Amino acid sequence: MLQTAPPTALSARRILTASFVGTAIEFYDFYIYATAAALVIGPVFFPSGEPGVQLLAAFATFAIAFVARPIGAAVFGHFGDRIGRKRTLVASLMIMGVSTVLIGCLPTYSAAGWLAPAALCALRFGQGLGFGGEWGGAALLAVENAPPGRRAWYGIFPQLGAPVGFILANLGFLALSYGLSPESFQSWGWRLPFLASAALVGVGLYVRLRLTETPLFKAALAVEAPERVPFVTMLTQHGRATLLGTLSMVACYAAFYLSTVFALGYGTATLGFSRPTFLLFECVAVCFMAAGIPLSGAAADRFGRRPVILLGTALTVLLGFLLGPMLGSGQAPLVLGFLCLGLFLMGWLFGPMGALLPELFPTRVRYTGASVTYNLAGIIGASGAPYLAQRLVDWGGIAWVGAYLAIAAAISFVAVLLMPETLREPV
Repeated sequence: MLQTAPPTALSARRILTASFVGTAIEFYDFYIYATAAALVIGPVFFPSGEPGVQLLAAFATFAIAFVARPIGAAVFGHFGDRIGRKRTLVASLMIMGVSTVLIGCLPTYSAAGWLAPAALCALRFGQGLGFGGEWGGAALLAVENAPPGRRAWYGIFPQLGAPVGFILANLGFLALSYGLSPESFQSWGWRLPFLASAALVGVGLYVRLRLTETPLFKAALAVEAPERVPFVTMLTQHGRATLLGTLSMVACYAAFYLSTVFALGYGTATLGFSRPTFLLFECVAVCFMAAGIPLSGAAADRFGRRPVILLGTALTVLLGFLLGPMLGSGQAPLVLGFLCLGLFLMGWLFGPMGALLPELFPTRVRYTGASVTYNLAGIIGASGAPYLAQRLVDWGGIAWVGAYLAIAAAISFVAVLLMPETLREPV
């Protein structure tokens, strides 16, 4: 076991702030595209036609970043495990930020034809590459500096970036919805949240450039040279951990993207809610997600990772059976109630993952392992969730989307059941 001195109070605050601020910015960048995909990407970047076809095309571009994320995880994980966490995190933030700002500068389909959606797909791929290297590094930054018995608590700080980024993204679109006419919003207003990312990335770089390398990584390098190809070591020596870690995250992703991206498109296009009303619903609901993260993180340090996540996945299976009656009702209290339940359970599942996924792997391949499992789960649980959910609605009705959520949660339940408990394991 590698021995390291615990961080001072000042350095701990700086470390946790950096892990939180960076992920908040990256999640903001990711979520503004998710929101735009549900609201405006289809008519702006694809030929005119049936609105449902345009929405499906927008959701297809949404999925591209999830394909890119494991690639980014492998690439950034390689350098994070070889040259360090700090420099890799700075590079991932830059790539994500540049891709996001450039999306806000793209021409429309009416101005540039198929060049517009082609460039959109390329930049969306760039977003995925950057995001793929972000979460794992931020989680390691927190967990590898945590004192004994508090890894899950430290691990919630990068997780809290998700609801904060989501709230910033939704409040931005909500303000534009109130302040602009629908014509102005579709013409140019949707670009503003993307362009605003430039200022946020500047803040994130300032915070991260002040960091030092994690003590566990420095201690590992002092003992032995880094793995030549961490990705190969991960697959050959830690294949079971990679598989179970990936499947454990599926419920978390499905609950989130069905409760946000799919629900936003369904609520405005099918149920008839106005855009500002549904965005306000989601801003309220994501506060429940923010509450679930620290509650489950504290519980995971006390009771263990497995029981906390098993409880969350079991409740998410039950939530699947409520999706049709609540979200499909079209009644505002029931719709809002479903969104609050869905995002609270997502937060409950998400909180312990900041510690659990890094704990599945040794220091020498931890950046690669945590990043790849987290992002492979995105392909399974999130990349196609809005698209498949919309197809299920068209095919058999909203109740089938609930079945989809229940199956995703059951997969994660079984995966966590097969995992070892990592609460007492050294890192």
